[in-house]
Amino acid sequence: MARDNNRANNGGYLDFEQKVADLERQVDELRKLGARKGIDYSVEIRRIEKDRIVELKRTYSALTAWQTVQVARHPQRPILSDYLNLMVKDFRELHGDRLFGDDRAIITGIGQIARNKVLIVGQDKGKTTKEKIVCNFGCPNPEGYRKALAKMRFAEKYGLPIVTLIDTPGAYPGLGAEERGQAQAIALNLSEMSRLKVPIISICIGEGGSGGALGIAVGDRLAMLEFSYYSVISPEGCAAILWRDGSQAPQAAEALKLTSKDLYRLGLVDAIIPEPVGGAHRNVHDTVYNVETYVARTLAQLQRMSVEDLVESRYRKWRSLGSQAAVESPRIIEHRTRIAATGRPAAAKRDSSVAKV
Repeated sequence: MARDNNRANNGGYLDFEQKVADLERQVDELRKLGARKGIDYSVEIRRIEKDRIVELKRTYSALTAWQTVQVARHPQRPILSDYLNLMVKDFRELHGDRLFGDDRAIITGIGQIARNKVLIVGQDKGKTTKEKIVCNFGCPNPEGYRKALAKMRFAEKYGLPIVTLIDTPGAYPGLGAEERGQAQAIALNLSEMSRLKVPIISICIGEGGSGGALGIAVGDRLAMLEFSYYSVISPEGCAAILWRDGSQAPQAAEALKLTSKDLYRLGLVDAIIPEPVGGAHRNVHDTVYNVETYVARTLAQLQRMSVEDLVESRYRKWRSLGSQAAVESPRIIEHRTRIAATGRPAAAKRDSSVAKV
């Protein structure tokens, strides 16, 4: 039921974009009226367009976590095929895992990004209904992860940097996938990617769903598009487990800290790639350009490192995730200091907030 709130309404607008939708409708009506009556409404249109940009900036500068999830799932958001068409030159797809089959939810191939020959590994959701079914709606099977690993080993052999584009609700949880070793396939990717001797850049371009995303995300740099999300579980799944109520997804999204800003603040991602005003779906070309610029700049940095430093730095990066430090309160420190100095604990202090009886 909560999932319905995430769908764009007529015209591709999300439920929190109603004011923007009204302004754009006004512009369309003025243009049609001007064409029909031969009247120039350009001044009025420019004024409304300015108001529209202001409203978009205001709305998207204060998105909630749940609204960010909605934007990441927008049906018009650019997917892997858009990046391959606009960012990658001379792309040659590589098929199959040489064990079971060719999972279309994960696409692998060689191409050029900003004059760098690279291996691209990406998760594809498809655009049309037929494509979505073929791609399993972006939910990879084990053969997809094994295909990705086989091609990444190929890239290592020939010294090709690896660029992975993450966009999946999660690995496919079906019976067949489990029988063919879904968990083992993902775990093996984590292990092997951590020691590949070529630069690896991972970018979350939409949904980053749990282990399904992590299976191609162990690299030297992890970046997120501004309005993408990365989480251990979907907000709906979290709400169903904690409250047995999928409608609590907005509350779960806030608790999961799944936005790019949250994860950057926690030190879990290395960079946030900005999106155009109003999200990637409003300007696909600028979004792809921003991703291409980030890849080119980051590759230049990583390629200056020796193989030994590259692998060691990657190892330290992933080993440091989730590290914690115990912080003791001043009262505990005072207590321990007193015992060390006198052998006796400090006298208990009267709590003035407790009323005398």
